[in-house]
Amino acid sequence: MPRKEQGWITFQTSDEERKILENFCQQSQRTKTEILRELVRSLNTLSSPPAGQLPTKQRQKNNADTAHIEISTQKKPLKVSSRNILKGVVKEVIRGEVNSQVTIKVIHELELTSVITTVSVDDLELYEGTEAYALIKSSDIAIAKD
Repeated sequence: MPRKEQGWITFQTSDEERKILENFCQQSQRTKTEILRELVRSLNTLSSPPAGQLPTKQRQKNNADTAHIEISTQKKPLKVSSRNILKGVVKEVIRGEVNSQVTIKVIHELELTSVITTVSVDDLELYEGTEAYALIKSSDIAIAKD
């Protein structure tokens, strides 16, 4: 539910456009809302008004060099509240349909095991021998990778 100062924007897309957006969201690990907000905010940086507000001759000229808006797919550096971050090497991954068990060997032969989603295992490209980090917060252990 939006806050009072926020509003809704609803629009229709083709199936192909919707699939493009969903694929982009999955690849960048961001929500549709985040992607669309970034796109809207980037419109402020365009130097010329929308094509409909230009005289016809200038509109035809600008069609050839239409602005290309690029949304970054690169992930920003991870900031976490966990202060216990231990670098280690993945010793074992036991894959499941939904969740997988990941064991990391850290300093002094200490092994830490965490259950994370199998999608996260794939996204982080975790397999035996890769470097990863164990992030410990209270009773939880999360897994991260550079």
